[in-house]
Amino acid sequence: MLNSNSGIRDAAPTVLGRLAPSPTGAQHLGNARTYLLAWLAARSVGGELLLRIEDIDSPRVKPWATAQAIEDLRWLGLDWDAGPDLGGPHAPYIQTERVALYDAALQRLVAKGLAYPCTCSRKDIAVAASAPHETSVGALHGEGVIYPGTCAAWTTGDPLPPADTYCWRFRATDQTLGFVDRLQGEQKVNSARVLGDFPLTRKSGEAAYQLAVVVDDAEMKVNQVVRGDDLIPSTFRQLELFAALAHAPPEFLHVPLVYGSDGRRLAKRHGDTRLNTFRKQGVLPQQIIGWAAASIGLIDRPIDIQPRDLVAEFSFAKLSRSQTVVSDDPFPSRS
Repeated sequence: MLNSNSGIRDAAPTVLGRLAPSPTGAQHLGNARTYLLAWLAARSVGGELLLRIEDIDSPRVKPWATAQAIEDLRWLGLDWDAGPDLGGPHAPYIQTERVALYDAALQRLVAKGLAYPCTCSRKDIAVAASAPHETSVGALHGEGVIYPGTCAAWTTGDPLPPADTYCWRFRATDQTLGFVDRLQGEQKVNSARVLGDFPLTRKSGEAAYQLAVVVDDAEMKVNQVVRGDDLIPSTFRQLELFAALAHAPPEFLHVPLVYGSDGRRLAKRHGDTRLNTFRKQGVLPQQIIGWAAASIGLIDRPIDIQPRDLVAEFSFAKLSRSQTVVSDDPFPSRS
């Protein structure tokens, strides 16, 4: 049955994907490609999508970025069935309006003994982890220093540190976790040994990314997640949270990131690849879609094309696992 506020069904469809921009800045070419793939992965099987604004990274959020992200997505020809602009059965679709849900989930984890308060600073962690005989560096995607467990002796019922001096940290499981990625194949890791205990909140008390995303995906019934392969480590952390909160995890597909001509992850140093800049320069959305589709292997070469024209021929088997390098001027024919 359709919800009266939007096209999305009350019961989860066969596939429910998501578009989840973070309004910490402008959306760029790499974001556009990931959004296109998330859209195609759902639409190609008759599935639906929701739009969720992931704005809990409050110090970095830009006031203008949410409206611009929505404008960029619509300009590209991508649509969704529920979101902050449409409503839907699992509203609100803006994370800063969902704080009560994150707080409730945190309390469940604390009650189970799966979370503890941590007063350590980044410097504290780096110093402790560099001591002799410590394993200090994560093995996945340069995850860096593993938390050495300084505050992990706390148990439920012990006194809490003073307010605003601690975050809540999840106790990672000392066992091998695994999932089958639709593009990358089987992925396995021992979360405790390779990634370590991770934050569930900031010291301000705000929910951190891992907790908020799991709570939202579970409550919104998202069952397909398409995102960059730099988030594979996050997937293992989120699998732990899905299990701890007794929710089934979604299916994951992690796509290669887009890199600049110097082989480094696409950033401001590679020039202006913001979608709104290309729009102002006269680049057509069909050009962006054609570049994105060709770069990941959906079509043989870049051509002007609409997202809807890629739906019928979309296949996970076509997707490339190779690194994508964008030239300094990817659309030289623009007027």
